[in-house]
Amino acid sequence: MDMEENKSALPTNEEEKKNNGHSRKKSDASVMSNDVNNEDDDDGDEEEEDEKDAVILGPVVGLKEQLEKDKDDESLRRWKESLLANVDLSEVGENPDPEVKILDLTIETPDRAELILPIPFEGGSKTPAFVLKDGSKYRLKFNITVANNIVSGLRYTNTVWKKNIRVDYKKVMLGTFSPQKESYVIELQEETTPSGFLARGNYTAKTKFVDDDGKCYLEMDYTFDIKKEWPH
Repeated sequence: MDMEENKSALPTNEEEKKNNGHSRKKSDASVMSNDVNNEDDDDGDEEEEDEKDAVILGPVVGLKEQLEKDKDDESLRRWKESLLANVDLSEVGENPDPEVKILDLTIETPDRAELILPIPFEGGSKTPAFVLKDGSKYRLKFNITVANNIVSGLRYTNTVWKKNIRVDYKKVMLGTFSPQKESYVIELQEETTPSGFLARGNYTAKTKFVDDDGKCYLEMDYTFDIKKEWPH
């Protein structure tokens, strides 16, 4: 099975800066790839890759201090001002760390009503958080909030195992987000669950949200099932 990785650098020109300011983003990601194989990869590979991808950005400073420091760099100042267009700086605290909360996951499929799952999932890591029908199309959407400061280079990773064999690993660059009162909806690309007898069964998974300097905002272990039919 080909393991797909989607990586993106921080914005390097005006067009990229503007694109990263959008509140709705579509990315390539999935709970499972279309094919299930028996390749047993090192479970720690993705952790090592995340550490390698971390960028040392220097000390984090508050928004007000950032704007003051960037006042002589017109390009950077305009980009940050566009990101902060909806931010009331009078309500921003002095704490320089961004606050990112992943509120819930929505699973959309044309075959049934959407399923909204608060995060963390109920029932613990051993109880299946949800059930997917094999060979069905689905889309994942995360609802997140960002407060206090800009979060740069937020990325999503998802690793899936079946019977202790890693069968899928996704890394998706989501972008840069400014603090705002309204939540962001991160909409991922539509995927199709694998089909057939061998694809059905119980899976374990780990989802993480990490920014450019390696700060982890969510690390969640869970299980899900793929069955022949949707649950009633």
